[in-house]
Amino acid sequence: MKTNKGNSKKIGYFSQVFKMLHQYLLNNYAVLLVLLGAFLLSGVSAFFVTVSSETVYSFSLSDFEEGQISDRTIIAGTSIPADSDNPIEIKDGEKVIRKGFPITKEAMSKLKRMAEAPAYFDYRVFANKILYLLLLSVFAFLLFSPVLSEKPVTVKECVLLAVFFLMVYVSSCLCNRLPLFSSPYNLPILIPGAFCVLIVTLLFGQIHGIFFSFVLSFGILNADASNLIPSLFVLASCLASNRIVRKIERRIDMVFVALVLALLHIVFIVVLKVIFSSSFTDSIFSILMIALNGFMSGILALGFLTPLESILNTASVFRLMELSDLNNPIMRKMLLTASGTYNHSMMVATLAENACRAIDANPLLARVGAYYHDLGKLDQSEYFVENQTEGNKHNEINPRLSAAVIKSHVKKGVEKAHQLRLPPEVVEIISEHHGNSAISFFYNKAKELDEDAPENEYCYDGNPPSSKESAVVMLADTVEAACRTLKNPSVSRLEKFVHELIMGKFNNRQLDNSELSFRDLAVIEDSFVQILAGYYHSRIEYPNQKDPDESSSPQNAVAGHQLKATDVAKE
Repeated sequence: MKTNKGNSKKIGYFSQVFKMLHQYLLNNYAVLLVLLGAFLLSGVSAFFVTVSSETVYSFSLSDFEEGQISDRTIIAGTSIPADSDNPIEIKDGEKVIRKGFPITKEAMSKLKRMAEAPAYFDYRVFANKILYLLLLSVFAFLLFSPVLSEKPVTVKECVLLAVFFLMVYVSSCLCNRLPLFSSPYNLPILIPGAFCVLIVTLLFGQIHGIFFSFVLSFGILNADASNLIPSLFVLASCLASNRIVRKIERRIDMVFVALVLALLHIVFIVVLKVIFSSSFTDSIFSILMIALNGFMSGILALGFLTPLESILNTASVFRLMELSDLNNPIMRKMLLTASGTYNHSMMVATLAENACRAIDANPLLARVGAYYHDLGKLDQSEYFVENQTEGNKHNEINPRLSAAVIKSHVKKGVEKAHQLRLPPEVVEIISEHHGNSAISFFYNKAKELDEDAPENEYCYDGNPPSSKESAVVMLADTVEAACRTLKNPSVSRLEKFVHELIMGKFNNRQLDNSELSFRDLAVIEDSFVQILAGYYHSRIEYPNQKDPDESSSPQNAVAGHQLKATDVAKE
């Protein structure tokens, strides 16, 4: 009985693992197919490299010299007949060289004949390269998986990474066969590693840029395993490129990046020559060309960035800066048709940006997400309290309909965001800024009319925030809206009120998927209070200042208005 129970447990365990694996493959099959395609194309390149390489049983001809004592025995695996160009004949099974015996002139000629013969294919070299590429594919898959990466890789990103890897790998394989670039110090001249990493970092972030730098470096090592120098140079160049573009915010800054990269390329190649004790004779050409590679990488990255941003629809720093321009048509429309929502969004953006900067999240993404988070209020702006000037529209309809109108702004905002082709990260903030929380005001009002009112009809249909930026925008939206109702907003009252609002979201499980820690929440709370305290700080009431409502005539009202304007100007 115990054996049967043990077997059933094992079967159940394996069944559960199989189901998880099956589900994982279903969710990631597109990425895996792209990875498989890149592996197969790299394998084709490795095949042509093997065919054109001068190796015998995975050993390069440079490892053998006439007269040296052989440390291995090499047996011919196939017969190679003599021809008019080369009279040397090799028989299948012949011992070309013997371990412990000197290599003769005839044996050396036979080794060279085997390496150059079209009929000879070094399967060991090819198998080594394929196994290496297979391990590199697994390594890349793990690097870009959600376990290590800050965000899951999309299919579009995976395709671009595969194309860039093939560009670098194939260029390394081909250039290595050209006499001019056969030197390990000349090979980096034509390898576009820095260009690829600049694009990846700007489009997808620093973490992906760093991971991709290592993948490219290992790929170059596979293309030319006999030389470590090109791989080390590309790794240093790629990591430097990733670091340089960390803080840039304008496209013109890419020219500065190109100049810095050109200087760093010179430094890297000189340092490698010193480390490997290489001669500096005739190095001026290679150093200048490698510097040109760095400069052109920055310039070409600037040129290719705009079309790639449009095709991939990514939240790059340049794209976000363009979306943060308040003069764009959609923001001007919001200012004119829903001015209350516009002002609310500006304040939410200020709160979210400063909080994200304090917790090392992406402040620019939070600011843009906050600008557009209430995009769905444009259609029925008069139903939202910040835009109401002539009474509350909800007094005329029942709570159920009011909740439906309020809920709809999230869905409409997502639809408008897709029409505007906003980046997925911004759309995510729009769809998650209310999570699945309850619209408590109308739910409580509905319960007064019907004790059995279903709560799910008074909850937002979205998901809780899945990123730090999205969660910060949710908190900023809640805090900004609620603090408008706070009377006498002193610093102590603001601190208590903001703390209660944030902990309310936490207790309602709206922050579970956001990866915000308690320390982050404390920092966010302090940041909010600091901004709000400056916004709601008390003003001095001047002795001659009058309330416009107390004016007995229009002339007095105008005079009072002018007086207030003058006093404010003095402050």
